[in-house]
Amino acid sequence: MGLEFALVWILIHGLRVMPRALARGVGAGIGWLAWVLLPRLRRVGMRNLEMAFPEKSLAEREQVLRKLYRSLGWELAEFCQMPKYTVKSTEKFIEYDGLERYLTAQKRALARKSGVLVVTGHLGAWELSSFYHSLRGYPMGMVIRRLDNPLVDKLVNRIRCLHGNRVLHKDDFARALLGAMRGGETVGILMDTNMTPPQGVFVPFFGIPACTASGLARVALKTDAVVLPGCLMWDDARRKYILHFGEEIELVKSEDAEADILANTALFTQAIEGYVREYPEQWLWVHRRWKTRPAGEPPLY
Repeated sequence: MGLEFALVWILIHGLRVMPRALARGVGAGIGWLAWVLLPRLRRVGMRNLEMAFPEKSLAEREQVLRKLYRSLGWELAEFCQMPKYTVKSTEKFIEYDGLERYLTAQKRALARKSGVLVVTGHLGAWELSSFYHSLRGYPMGMVIRRLDNPLVDKLVNRIRCLHGNRVLHKDDFARALLGAMRGGETVGILMDTNMTPPQGVFVPFFGIPACTASGLARVALKTDAVVLPGCLMWDDARRKYILHFGEEIELVKSEDAEADILANTALFTQAIEGYVREYPEQWLWVHRRWKTRPAGEPPLY
């Protein structure tokens, strides 16, 4: 445990002291090493891309996956650099698209005496997204799974929360999220990972049933929260990250609570899929998203 912490500390501080461009280059190199040295993850990524984009050639899918590893390396570098960032320094490489949508969502939530839920996923620079938003004066809660090493967990969370963000741990997810909504807070939730019933329900993701966390939909319906998608994506043409906030997702509400939970979970997943389709090289294809199958279906991996 102590050795693992020491290695992580050295990596974080080593990348932090470098100029940003050099750190991103080193991060991309680490991503390349992961591509070479971790064949199991590479196979998972190629299998996922085969299911999601059957129309693409093998070479096209491999190119998408290679770029994902570069994106993950950049994400690592940005995370290590984050403690140095200021509003002025980030103006050079981050900007908003849809900040007014977020501010409108805040006002609507305040009028409802509730909060804002930001639907997001392992897209682009997801660690930098909430950090930058807090740096700009909009701190938020983040639903996060505890890391196995408590020393590393504390170190990582200290960086995440430098500008007022708050970590809500998954092991106390429901109560913490309900409290945040009643307090009028904003909370971002990564809801693009494989789940198992009963916490997860099956909704389409790239046309394939994917077991997806239903907690966000349950809390949104219970608290009348405002829900909108958001993510920070790298724009190659502009050579900068763009923090996107999409249009508010209107909740489906009927007399059938379970049907509403399913319908809204599908809507949230559809929003994430839209960003993945637009930026396929920036989503976490190495995760076994379709691991859990409906009863009677054969495994996909």
